[in-house]
Amino acid sequence: MADAPKLASRVAAVIETCESLAAQLADPAVLADPARLRAVAQQHSDLTPLAETGRQYLKMLDDLAQARELLDSGEAELAAMARLEVESLEEDMDGVEERVRALLVPKDPLDDRPAVVEIRAGTGGDEAGLFAADLYRMYGRYADARGWATEVLSSSEGTLGGLKEVIFIVRGRDAYGSLRYESGVHRVQRVPVTESSGRIHTSAASVAVLPEAEEVDVDIDPGDLKIDVFRSSGPGGQSVNTTDSAVRITHLPTGLVVSCQDEKSQHKNKAKAMKVLRSRLLDRVVAEQEAERSRERRAHVGTGDRSAKIRTYNFPQNRVTDHRINLTLHQLDAVLGGSLDEVVAALRAAGLEERMHEEETG
Repeated sequence: MADAPKLASRVAAVIETCESLAAQLADPAVLADPARLRAVAQQHSDLTPLAETGRQYLKMLDDLAQARELLDSGEAELAAMARLEVESLEEDMDGVEERVRALLVPKDPLDDRPAVVEIRAGTGGDEAGLFAADLYRMYGRYADARGWATEVLSSSEGTLGGLKEVIFIVRGRDAYGSLRYESGVHRVQRVPVTESSGRIHTSAASVAVLPEAEEVDVDIDPGDLKIDVFRSSGPGGQSVNTTDSAVRITHLPTGLVVSCQDEKSQHKNKAKAMKVLRSRLLDRVVAEQEAERSRERRAHVGTGDRSAKIRTYNFPQNRVTDHRINLTLHQLDAVLGGSLDEVVAALRAAGLEERMHEEETG
């Protein structure tokens, strides 16, 4: 608690701001402006948990100061009681102070954005496609359990019910904040349905989670785009559309290519492709910023490295292991069934610890 005065000063400033926002919520001028009212209400809601914990922290500091004064009172009985209170307060303050430090870390403004999730089959042939489909169902069930909505932007089917690729958007409170650490290579170890000898195979699928970009986030010059249209096709190349409705957009400065053929309307396919392109361009900027900061990080949980193996799903041992935080759960069926809360909570805690470290070391 050596920097308690500095921490107390920051907490007091937040409490003052929160009280000012509460007063604004009763201001007729604010109440008459819906946009301003929403902004003030959101700020007040975001700061309230910190203000409440902060008040508790400041009261404990004040009680501790008073107890320490009694230690020097010269009265043996009072000093003994004060010593016990000091010990109790110091023990309790550790937890409160940790909560205050965590709440003081600025929330990432992207966390409440919808998440654009891209899953692609990797090494492993048909089995990789089946695993990609498993991951898609896992995230879909997780979203359903959270009351989030999902929308497929683009998909490409494989064989045996697998997926070569699927891109979908997840909309709901804190969607990107909860899913952002899923980016990376996911590996599965199991006996494939195509394997008659019972040998365990290792296959992989890659996952990329991007914050949905708004038009104001990314300035795209139409002259930087190469747009091609073609006929969409189904699995095996079988035509499913007799018009040139599928769209492929190439962003010439970066070489990013996005295709969409799920809709029968060329206009709708173009709109979906542009949504994915904007999100990929925003994600590129965010990943560069995180990679720069990650040079000083300890766990590297939140870096933009999409080629890193992050998690293994081992069927024979009913085990799921996240290699970044050394988390192992022996409940593979539940996790693939959408029960990701424990994994997500652990990853977010590790990410918060990194940001706290950055905040305190400057």
